[in-house]
Order: sequence, then C-alpha cells, then structure tokens
Amino acid sequence: MTYGIEGLIKRSLEGDRLAIGRLLTIVERNPEGAGKVIDMLPGDSDFHVIGVTGIAGSGKSTLLNQLITSYVSRGERVAVVAIDPSSRFSKGALLGDRIRMQVHATNKNVFIRSVSTRGLKGGLSFAGVAMVDVFGRLGFNRVFVESIGIGQADVDIMSISDTIVVVTVPGLGDDIQALKAGVMEIGDVYVINKVDKAGEEANRTYEYLRFAIESGELGLRGGWVPRIVKTSAVLGEGVDRLVEVIDEHRDFIVERGLKREKDLWRRRVMVRLLAEKMILDQLMKVEYKSGGDLYMDALKLIKNVVDRVFQRSIQ
Repeated sequence: MTYGIEGLIKRSLEGDRLAIGRLLTIVERNPEGAGKVIDMLPGDSDFHVIGVTGIAGSGKSTLLNQLITSYVSRGERVAVVAIDPSSRFSKGALLGDRIRMQVHATNKNVFIRSVSTRGLKGGLSFAGVAMVDVFGRLGFNRVFVESIGIGQADVDIMSISDTIVVVTVPGLGDDIQALKAGVMEIGDVYVINKVDKAGEEANRTYEYLRFAIESGELGLRGGWVPRIVKTSAVLGEGVDRLVEVIDEHRDFIVERGLKREKDLWRRRVMVRLLAEKMILDQLMKVEYKSGGDLYMDALKLIKNVVDRVFQRSIQ
C-alpha cells in the first residue's frame, strides 16, 4: 500500500518503523519533501541532541550501544543519526547502521539511521540535520549524532548538538595536544574509554585532561566546566556515571536558557545547509556556453536560491 506524506507522518507518530524509514528517505533525497515533512510534524517536542565524536578507534559505537541501552531501560525513545563519509562516486554512506548497532535493530524504541556527508565541504549534510529535527518531532527523547572520527564532521557536530561527548582512550598524550585545535576543544563531557586495558595510563590521561580543563586550554562554554568520565564500554563500567553527567549538562543548559538558543541555532544551520544543497544541485544542472558571463550567471543562481530559502524560512 502506498501512503502520501500525511499518511506516513500519521503512521510514524504511531511508531510504524517502516513509515519512519520512508519519511527519512524523503528527507534525504528531496529537500522540498523534507520541508513538507518538517512543516507537517508537531513542532513542540522537547528532545535532547547529543553529539558523540572523538578519536578513531576509541570505541564510540560500543559506548553508544551502552548509552542506548541505559536510556531505553528508563523508558525513553532513542534515535541515532550516524554521520558517515560519502563515497566520492556514489555519494552514499560507506558505513551502514546495520553494521554499527545490530543489537538494537528490533527494539521499537530505537531507530538508527546512517547518513552520508553528500560530498559537502563541511562534515554535515542538510539531510543529517533535518533527520535530527524529524526524530525529535516524532517523539524521540534522545537523538544521538555520531561521527566516525577526527575531521570536519566532528567539529560541525558542535553546531547542532545540545551536549557534546568527546571520546578518547588512555595513552594519547601528545596526540591530544595536537588535536586541541580541533575536536578536543569542543567537548562538554570527555570520556576516557577502554580503561580496563590501560591501568596507570588511564590515570595519566585523566590528569592530563583535568589540567587542560583547569588551565583553560580546553575552553568553557556558557559557564559549564567540562566533566571527565572513565568508562569501559565493553564491560559496561562507568556508563551510569556518564549518563548522570550528560543529564546534568542538559539540566544546566535548560536552566540557563541555553537550550532554546541551541535549538534556534540548529535550525539556522539547517537553513544554511539547505541553501548550499540547492545551489550545488542547480549548478550541476547548468549548461554553460562559451561567451556567457559565468560570474553573473552564478550570482543570479545564488540569489534565486537564497530568495527561495528565505521565503520558506519566513513561512
């Protein structure tokens, strides 16, 4: 049976996983369709966006599995948007959600979706940010955004997340120093994972991060002092404490009025990425002829797209 967007939304709000998947496909493939989906969904949902990023090989996906289990056990609904790098040829995601977290595949309160960067210079695509919004409006309390390692996507996660969890492992020392100019500066919570295999090295890494925070090398945002949590995702150790700290940060930004600011900023990012996508899509359709004024043609195209996006934003 075929359903229109309105029918898919109705079934998605009832928890129909197939309908949710179809809605997300519309969002990913069709910007105009994405706008209709977002406009038709309830707009008063209160959800928490948690970015999970950090060192490649630090066990982010395993740790995320544990976090999902913890939140679901509390009766919450959890969604994951897994940001993967695009294939330069197919523009498709290189890693699939079924490979990442199969243990939750049949849980009705969990939905995991991979989304590619779509070849954009930045690490986030319009589809990725729009999916975060869609999940929240569908009633998922926690929406995780996971990237696969160091890169632009990791830094970009800061712009759409309420709480940012940076995962590292013991013994990195100089690597952390080198990374402080990028992803290691963005955390609200720093997780030292795999402590079960590290012994004293985990304590040294903890002290290094603690000193970096206290000395101001890792910046404070909005008055929040970043927390450090030791975990062993494989053994499930430290996960309860990590959940407590994540919830503490959410309470902090709500009490300070920062949550509303973050929600508005995420919408601005979504509009910007929509404009970028529309411009790139239009450029791919342009048939440029010799003798034409390429500069003026580009300006007209950009103005046309900006006007369309601006009018839609007002609506």
